[in-house]
Amino acid sequence: MSDANVRIPEEAKERLAAIAAAEGLSLRAYLARLAETLLPPAERAERAEKAPAALKKWNGYAPTAAQQEDLDSELDRRLAQVAGR
Repeated sequence: MSDANVRIPEEAKERLAAIAAAEGLSLRAYLARLAETLLPPAERAERAEKAPAALKKWNGYAPTAAQQEDLDSELDRRLAQVAGR
């Protein structure tokens, strides 16, 4: 295993360390686990393209483009509301 130095604001380091400690992990272990769960943009886009077909196959859910746009708008509205915008 190799070591890496990463420069981040002290507040971010403290927050990550607190989250790690709450999960019973060292900061190093937490960051390693986090890195395993993240996808590069290209893989994320590829999965997003496959998601509608998987949903249709799994439960028949296949919204039209207009329905999808309405759902996206509603999600954006709710996220903005939660973020206090």
